[in-house]
Amino acid sequence: MVVFRSDPCGFFCICMTYGAVLYADYVVVKWIVLQILNGSIWGSLHVVLFNTIIFLLFLSHARAVFSDPGIVPLPKHRLNLASEEEMSEGGGSIKPREDWTICTRCEMYRPPRAHHCRICKQCIRKMDHHCPWINNCVGEWNQKFFIQFLMYVGLLSVYAICLVAYSWYAECSTCSKELMVRQSRILHSVLLVMESLLFGMFVIAISCDQFDAIFSDETLVEQVKHRNNTRELQESHHHQSPHAKPKLKLLAEVFGRTHPLLWLFPCSVNRTRAIHPIPDLHV
Repeated sequence: MVVFRSDPCGFFCICMTYGAVLYADYVVVKWIVLQILNGSIWGSLHVVLFNTIIFLLFLSHARAVFSDPGIVPLPKHRLNLASEEEMSEGGGSIKPREDWTICTRCEMYRPPRAHHCRICKQCIRKMDHHCPWINNCVGEWNQKFFIQFLMYVGLLSVYAICLVAYSWYAECSTCSKELMVRQSRILHSVLLVMESLLFGMFVIAISCDQFDAIFSDETLVEQVKHRNNTRELQESHHHQSPHAKPKLKLLAEVFGRTHPLLWLFPCSVNRTRAIHPIPDLHV
């Protein structure tokens, strides 16, 4: 199911992301490759590699933006929260399982680890947070694409800084000696380095949070709730530690039970999208 949020902040962040990436591509191609590596096979190779990363970045970002993060569908009949008696028929009116909870905003039962997003105004399975950079929630079904997007942004930032560093130290006999051209190349290179450092440090910090959430088997929402209750946090860790899942299995729950090399590409995950939690499988 394709989803898209009409959030002005999300629109702005998406446009800013695409503009920053396209500007980096413009600087690398016009002011580095065509100036320093013009006519070289290495120049063509760098252009192909750099734009391949950009293509994968845009593809993973689009999948994160438009993919269903794990929306819990609204029932045909809402719960009557003002009454102590529950309706006997209709979706959401009978508690499916003992571990399901009630969302007072959606007025329905929701599966374990589902949380309500105030921006999306829906309950999301294993909701981590609402991210304006993808104009969508990061949940059970699109977290893979979000992490891939972060990975490609970080890789692109490192690649751009390396190309700028090479252009500053490499001897260039074919470069234009015009003052305006040299000043423009330096200006664009400095702006690209600043942009790459800013976005690079930003995605590294978010990536660390994401992998910490994966390996601890707790979303950001769950971590915040546990921090507000120290006793609950200690009891939760005491309960989970004897039965902690292997890290590879935790990664497979996010990226799919496929070969780890396929985790690098924004392809679809074969996942049973049922409301009831899927059973544990060995990796």
